[in-house]
Amino acid sequence: MAEVTKFLLGEDEIPTTWVNLLADLPGDPPPPPLNAQTGEPAGPDDLSPIFAMALIGQEVSTEPEIEIPEEVRDIYRLWRPTPLLRARRLERELDTPAHIYYKYEGVSPAGSHKPNSAVPQAYFNKQEGVRKLVTETGAGQWGSALALACRMFEMECEVFMVGVSYDQKPYRRAMMETWGATVHRSPSDLTEAGRSQAEHESGSLGIAISEAVEVAAGADDANYTLGSVLNHVCLHQTVVGQEAIRQMEMAGEAPDVVVGCVGGGSNFAGISYPLLRQKLRTGSGPRFVAAEPAACPTLTRGRYAYDYGDTVGMTPLMPMYTLGHDFVPPSVHAGGLRYHGDAPSVSALVKQGAVEAVAIRQTAAFEAAVRFARCEGIIPAPEPAHALRAAFDEAEAARRAGEERVLLINLCGHGHFDMSAYDAYLRGDLEDLDMPEQELEDSLTTLPEAPALT
Repeated sequence: MAEVTKFLLGEDEIPTTWVNLLADLPGDPPPPPLNAQTGEPAGPDDLSPIFAMALIGQEVSTEPEIEIPEEVRDIYRLWRPTPLLRARRLERELDTPAHIYYKYEGVSPAGSHKPNSAVPQAYFNKQEGVRKLVTETGAGQWGSALALACRMFEMECEVFMVGVSYDQKPYRRAMMETWGATVHRSPSDLTEAGRSQAEHESGSLGIAISEAVEVAAGADDANYTLGSVLNHVCLHQTVVGQEAIRQMEMAGEAPDVVVGCVGGGSNFAGISYPLLRQKLRTGSGPRFVAAEPAACPTLTRGRYAYDYGDTVGMTPLMPMYTLGHDFVPPSVHAGGLRYHGDAPSVSALVKQGAVEAVAIRQTAAFEAAVRFARCEGIIPAPEPAHALRAAFDEAEAARRAGEERVLLINLCGHGHFDMSAYDAYLRGDLEDLDMPEQELEDSLTTLPEAPALT
């Protein structure tokens, strides 16, 4: 019989609930976000000016599962369930006894995993009478997803796109505009936050967040949305891991290592949290590896501390690994990973040792992406290319040990709008952009006064 490559689920097997890992985290509850002015835990009153109340409820929920509205599941059916594939050609190329599986989220209309959260965020805001959603985007993946979701619910969408990505990825902007969104290059002259950061022409996610929050807070009929970091975003992405569990059962295997890329944490959380919940409940399960860029090494070189989620200081203080909210990352092509902090839940798991973090250089990520594309056909986005590089290292470790290990990767999007980056790599013009130690130390001196985290 022919070897099976794709493991597919039917539409009736789309998950009916999201997994809330906060209910299963070991030890004391994670530190809460703080009101920057009072130093007290941030509550609904701190978030309600810019977030839908339903999403605030999900943000603080301790329920182990939260029901997915049928209206959201109906839109999910446009691309979910997504396929799980066995990378047999890649295994032969790497000469490894490892079995390599990848969950491919690039089949969504926006080409990434981001609509998994954009659709419910638009839905809950629409239910509360919100007319417009405002957001930021790094590589354009989240902006594209929210533009699509707003179109589905007949809402307006305004996006502040990080300047370097706005320049590098013009077709991402065109995609957002095709779905009806208004897109601004950030930093812009449209906001106080943008004007105050005009010297940082390349922009950053922190700056773009400040601009989007300022606009949303200043409008009665608009709310802000975020594509990563927050608990409710990680929650929405767990449809990925729930499907992967069933598909791995179809393949007759269980992963020994689960790998995802990390910028804010949504991609990694989506594939990992349902499997991590199983491990926390049973005491056994895979290792979890979070791959981040060496140019923006929050988990591997950052400090675990309270910090603003944005550059200007408009958000609550978040407990996370951070490089300092003033940090403006180098212009690496993985724009979705250019963020100064990480999801509090991911940060807590790394701090506890439940998740391992590795830093990947840009050229190593693209070398892995090209090698993967030449074996499997799919051209990955630069962000999951970091996860591929980490998985290649795991496959090499299996080869050296002579062990048949099972690897599971979240391939969270395609690279069709990133061909200028591939062109630079293939010409030999792509550079490794590391973060100097002095720059890191200088950036961390700007952390706000807040209780120390242990």
